[in-house]
Formats: sequence, structure tokens, C-alpha cells
Amino acid sequence: MGNQIKLLDRIRSSYAALRPSEQKVADYILSDPDRSAKCTISEIADAVQVSQPTVIRFVQALGFDGYRNFRYCLLRDGQADKKSASYFDHMGNFDLKPWDQLKDLPLREVRTANGLLEQTLKCLSQQELSKAVHLLTTSRFIDIYGVENSFTPANDLLTKLTYLGLGCRMHTDAYLQQIAAAHLQPGDVAVAFSHSGSSIDTVKAMRQAKKAGAATIAITSRKTPVLAKYADVCLCTGGEQSTIYGSAIFSRVPDLAVVDLLYMGVILSDYERFSRNLDKSGAVISDRGYPEE
Repeated sequence: MGNQIKLLDRIRSSYAALRPSEQKVADYILSDPDRSAKCTISEIADAVQVSQPTVIRFVQALGFDGYRNFRYCLLRDGQADKKSASYFDHMGNFDLKPWDQLKDLPLREVRTANGLLEQTLKCLSQQELSKAVHLLTTSRFIDIYGVENSFTPANDLLTKLTYLGLGCRMHTDAYLQQIAAAHLQPGDVAVAFSHSGSSIDTVKAMRQAKKAGAATIAITSRKTPVLAKYADVCLCTGGEQSTIYGSAIFSRVPDLAVVDLLYMGVILSDYERFSRNLDKSGAVISDRGYPEE
């Protein structure tokens, strides 16, 4: 992932909250970060014509305890395109480093999510999406599969389709997913979520569903995964997989976005019917919230 938040980003996002004298320091650094990274605190103060305490207040406003750490980060960012000293990183290629700060995470997450959604937009086939919506709206019954992290978007789809009045289920146990798949019939639809497209239990369930004569929909990050072999429709979300010791820690934003697309597509296929069903579902649980005090 290429969404590393750098010091200059932090300066820009904090600029409006700085004092006018501190903004002068910010302007100087933003105008030439490479030159600024080589300056001492006194040289920065002289160049901007402010006091050294002003420079200190500026770096503290950005969350640094002193000018030394600030300068280190400025130098580090300027050399980001060069190979840094090698060290053992437990986080692998996940975009999170020891020097990152909690205050930067919201901006990073928004950028990362936007990047993932842009990839999904490029990879997702409109034709395949249309086929998937048609299968769901004309199905006799819908069976949904997913394990580990894939359980999250799978459960979201279960919830949304149930609200729309479509008959569907999802077993939390991977073995039961496979057993249930073997008992499907023609006219049924199986939907499987797997980021890698190669989760053994999910592939087995999909294969059983296909063998039973059900129509099958795969939602995965790659265009040609193992799961796609057993799918009549494959919705590709794109994106890269990041790992920690082999355990997937990728974002589920693209998968959840595809679920929302399917949900809205189903509604649009027969707006009167599904909007009425949605209203009926909402009425059933309208008394489940605490009354306003």
C-alpha cells in the first residue's frame, strides 16, 4: 500500500490551528523540505525571523516532544524513495510503522479506503454485477459462505437480503456450510466470500453447491482464484493482500462495498416490492430501541 502519511501531510492538516508565527515556520518548511531538514533550530528561526521558542512550539503543536525528532522525521520522509536500513519487521508489508502516531490514523484510513475503493471500481465488472443481482432476485433460496475475516461481509449480506425479504441463511461453522451446500437444488444460489479465493473450506462449500445444481457467485480480490472455477459469476474487488506471519489483515472495505452494491441492485430490480419489504422489516423491530428520554 502506498498511503504512508508523511510529516508534510501532518503540517498541512494542522496548519489552520497554528498561530500566525508558527504558520510562518510551516510555510518555510513546506516551501523547501529538503533544505529545512538540514537546518538547525536556530537556522530555521533566523530564516523565518521568529524566535527559537516559536519553532519549538511549532514542532510541539505537531505532536513532537522536540525539534530533534521532528527533524528526524523530515529527513526520513525526504529519503523515503531510498532503501532504509534493513530490520526485522513483524508487520511485513502492512502500511504501519513503529514511528507512526495515533493522530495520523484517521487520515491514513480514509486514504487507504479510498484507494481500495478505486481499485474495486476498476476491477468490478458491471456485467457480472448485473448477473449476480438477477440470480439473487430470481432465486428460490440463497446460501452464503465465508470463514474468518470473510465472515464479516458474508454476515452483512445475510442481514441486508433478509431485510429485503429474500430467503437466505449462513452457517457459522465451516463444516455445516459444506453440508448445507450439498443439499441445495437447482434454483438456489450460493454466494461465497474469500479475499484470496483459495480458502479451502469456502472452496469446498462452493464446489458442493455447484455440484448440487445451484447457481454460484464468488466475491474475491483476484480475477482468477481457485474459487472462480466453481462460480457462475465472479465479482472481483481488486486490492493487495498484506500479511503478518501469514495471517491476513487486509481491509474489508471493498467486500462491504460490493455487498452494498448487491443490496441496492436488488432494490432497483423491483423498487416497489423491495422497498415495501424493507419497510415491513423495519416495522417489525421498530420497538427494539430505547425510547427517547
